[in-house]
Amino acid sequence: MPQQRSEETRERLLSAAERLFASQGYDATGVNHICAAARISKGAFYHHFPTKLALFQALLENWLGQLDAQLESALTAGMNPRSALLAMAAGMQPVFDAAGSRTRIILEFWIQSGRQPDLWQTAVAPYHRYLERFAALFATTDSSSQTTSPPDAQAQARILLALALGFLLQSFFDPTGAAWSELSVQSIQIMMDGLERKTS
Repeated sequence: MPQQRSEETRERLLSAAERLFASQGYDATGVNHICAAARISKGAFYHHFPTKLALFQALLENWLGQLDAQLESALTAGMNPRSALLAMAAGMQPVFDAAGSRTRIILEFWIQSGRQPDLWQTAVAPYHRYLERFAALFATTDSSSQTTSPPDAQAQARILLALALGFLLQSFFDPTGAAWSELSVQSIQIMMDGLERKTS
């Protein structure tokens, strides 16, 4: 029970901070504001987070954890690269849905990451992890029947990340402008069709 209450307190702090950061920005939001919104004492706040920045970083890590889980679910299902990437894209709608309400916080992350090396490391580490993961996925493509040299796996991974980040960025600024998950599926189909034509 104490562990459950502790986790509930942590989640209340994260939820309150997310609302406040989104409505009034990181710099204008103090620990007192977060505690008041969460109805938590400052002592309880500092039990969970040593600083406001640590809480901010935990928000980012939570979001990235959700994305990691989605990616890993697709990439570890034993599918071929095309099927794995299409499954991943098809399951991304919750990420796009959340992006619309988190636009200001994402922008705050970018701003604060330029000032805080630890936050920058948290933000940039997944990029390198996904680049490595996708490159490994593309490298598994069977080249035994290919009549031309296959494209470089890391180049393919960078193109895929460019698509993903581009759609994510667009969804921040224009949440209802397109069915972003469907568009992601279509873009991967086009990309993979092009690669398959090149190597056939």
